[in-house]
Amino acid sequence: MGDRKKIEIEYYDKKAEEWLDKEKIKKKETADFEGFNPLLLDSFRFCYQWLKENCKNKVVLDYGCGNGIHSVPLAKMGAKKVFGIDLSEKSLEIAREKIKKEGLEGKVEFQKMDCEKMEFPANFFDIIFDGGTFSSLDLESAIPELVRVLKPNGSLIGIETFGHNPFTNLKRKINKMIGKRTGWAAGHIFKMRDLDKARQYFNKIEIYFFHLISWIAFPFLNLPGGKLLLKFFEFIDKILLKIPFSRKYAFKIVFIFSNPKGRRDDLFLTSSEDSVND
Repeated sequence: MGDRKKIEIEYYDKKAEEWLDKEKIKKKETADFEGFNPLLLDSFRFCYQWLKENCKNKVVLDYGCGNGIHSVPLAKMGAKKVFGIDLSEKSLEIAREKIKKEGLEGKVEFQKMDCEKMEFPANFFDIIFDGGTFSSLDLESAIPELVRVLKPNGSLIGIETFGHNPFTNLKRKINKMIGKRTGWAAGHIFKMRDLDKARQYFNKIEIYFFHLISWIAFPFLNLPGGKLLLKFFEFIDKILLKIPFSRKYAFKIVFIFSNPKGRRDDLFLTSSEDSVND
């Protein structure tokens, strides 16, 4: 395993330990490693609505699952089976504890696994959800692997930080200096060129942009009035993001990649019926 991956593992293992120690955080089961519920944000609510409408009775991968914050909702949305993978064992320990508390052991399975070299057979998943893992990866390796394990009629939905806003890029550099981001992640934020790369692998690509200015409210979400401030800025976002030029500078991007190129059901040994045991 390369030094890059070891650094990422050490970083997220440490974040997991810090998360466990933060007794002041309420409802930790619904909080990410930054301490707030992502469903406060329009971007994540959009993702969850799409997943709720599409994942029923489907085999779903929570790609780079971290502490399992998205895995539990996916199971409750009616997914047939949810697999979560991550290289941070300490994060997976938190995720497994959540599943036990929710009584979902038979519905959700966590594995320590490299997202760039997955151990799943080809043609395995109906839906893959990326909750912000791409910046930790080498997409030249990751995207072909995602295509390999995705069924020909499957979809990859993801939410990523977008890397074109000079103000959020400055914030990212500061976060790197104070240890809140790894050097690799700070230097590999998702950009337009990565969308172009995805177009080489998928026939259908849908893009949605969020948080042009509402990211300003993120540090205040756990403070009195923080949620109201966020709602106000998100309202302004909806107006500003109607202007095509502004979209490149959104803080978050949601993408839905479907219909992988060069894929047919008869090309793979694993059939949809045999992918997961009932």
